[in-house]
Amino acid sequence: MSLPKTLAEDVARNLVMVARLIDEDPEQAYAYSRIALRLASRVAAVREAAGFAAYATQKYSEALAEFRAAKRMTGSVELWPVMADCERGLGRPERAMAMAGEPEVQKLDKAGQVEMRLVAAGARRDMGQIDAAIVTLQSSELASNAVHPWTARLRYAYADALLATGREDEAREWFGKALEADKDGATDASDRLAALDGVEFVDALSEDEDEDEDNAAQAPAAAADDATSDGKDEDEDGTSES
Repeated sequence: MSLPKTLAEDVARNLVMVARLIDEDPEQAYAYSRIALRLASRVAAVREAAGFAAYATQKYSEALAEFRAAKRMTGSVELWPVMADCERGLGRPERAMAMAGEPEVQKLDKAGQVEMRLVAAGARRDMGQIDAAIVTLQSSELASNAVHPWTARLRYAYADALLATGREDEAREWFGKALEADKDGATDASDRLAALDGVEFVDALSEDEDEDEDNAAQAPAAAADDATSDGKDEDEDGTSES
């Protein structure tokens, strides 16, 4: 659907702000998405952006509605995994599992299929089926040494599931593999490894701030002691008049 030039520019500006803010300030991104939605609700890209903004702010019902609308407009199955994850967010993991078995999954590209596998494993965990979650994540993509944009997250999810069953040594191995693939810092695999090894990080800046606060609290008391001492000295010297 084409928009008049001025309207299209207004919509584009709001979508740019959604993309810019969605990670650092999702609530503000959501606000911009609502403006774009009011201006051009019949544009698939606007509905998709509104869906992701709602998803980022955990408004899963709203996100799901927007994703469904975008899917109807485009006919694409690209949003299928995040739609399934919205079902999880709404407390309906069984629906997410059902979606994992639908024909749409076969139409996804490799990244989409891996994403669907991650969602399905998460749904298994939601239902208390941790062993089934581990099996769900076991795949040729997990076993591959090749590194793709989704590799770190897949390895991390597998490590986390292993740790949940008490398989600590295996979990440590896979957190390490996740860290190797995590060039963009998408996971906290390094922190998880450190925790398994009993390493505790101390924030030096916080310690300095605490010390400054302690010194500031002690300063009034020290000043009062000095004032009292000065008063006594005056009395002893006989220079203070009553």
